[in-house]
Amino acid sequence: MSEAVLGIIGGSGIYDLPGLTDLREMRIESPWGEPSDVLRTGRIGQTQIVFLPRHGRGHAIPPSEINYRANIDVMKRAGVTDLVSLSACGSYKAELYPGLFVLVDQFVDRTSRRENSFFGRGCVAHVSVAHPVGPALQARIAAAAEAEDLAFVRGGTLVTMEGPQFSTYAESTTYRGLGYDLIGMTAMPEAKLAREAEITYATVAMVTDYDCWHELHGAVDVASVIAVLHDNADKAQRLVARLAADFPAQREPCPAGSHNALDNAIVTAPAFRDPALLAKLDAVAGRVLKAA
Repeated sequence: MSEAVLGIIGGSGIYDLPGLTDLREMRIESPWGEPSDVLRTGRIGQTQIVFLPRHGRGHAIPPSEINYRANIDVMKRAGVTDLVSLSACGSYKAELYPGLFVLVDQFVDRTSRRENSFFGRGCVAHVSVAHPVGPALQARIAAAAEAEDLAFVRGGTLVTMEGPQFSTYAESTTYRGLGYDLIGMTAMPEAKLAREAEITYATVAMVTDYDCWHELHGAVDVASVIAVLHDNADKAQRLVARLAADFPAQREPCPAGSHNALDNAIVTAPAFRDPALLAKLDAVAGRVLKAA
């Protein structure tokens, strides 16, 4: 396997990653358009880190306008093998309280306006996202959280809504009734695209509120969310630092198959593949396209 490179995508409230040594900014062009920001690269201990603020520094990009394909593409071009998403979210369970970190393992995609695949006409591919989170990566995050004495829960289902508005009461109670644990605005299609790019993915869902179902807490308001985000940001930085300090030097095979997700996934016959699309797939699918 290749050298392990740990990517971090910072969500709301996470616009920088202090503590990096050998820090430099890297602007990588993507055939999929402009990513959210320049990449900040460096090391924590011996681990190579690549950081990208999902909404851009200053939080200028709303969830529906994030170029998820470009973000994942530039992470791939920067050599990222394992990607941790730090994301604010609302909770559908009383025991998943604001300030808690939830290491989710499943997603429900309720978005409708986003490009959700690198593949399409001229190169069709179908990858499995039955288990979208890398279990070994998630286990390392859990170990880091325990070492830092951070309150967390392992496992859960996060539904991704389009946004940018928060839920209606009917939506909130419906999703809660369906058994979902959390709601956010950015995990999808990010997780799907990471799988297509053969990057092992995991989400740390940082609870900020109870959406609007909880009779004692009322509707979400930005002021209270921001207050929790400030506290979560410090904890997230500690979590990442510990995760990086104990990260393996070499990429480990993913039990969910993210490291070879494109094996046998491309179904378009070589003679019918679109050269223009193949050129855009040079980073994401280069491993299998070169072997074809």
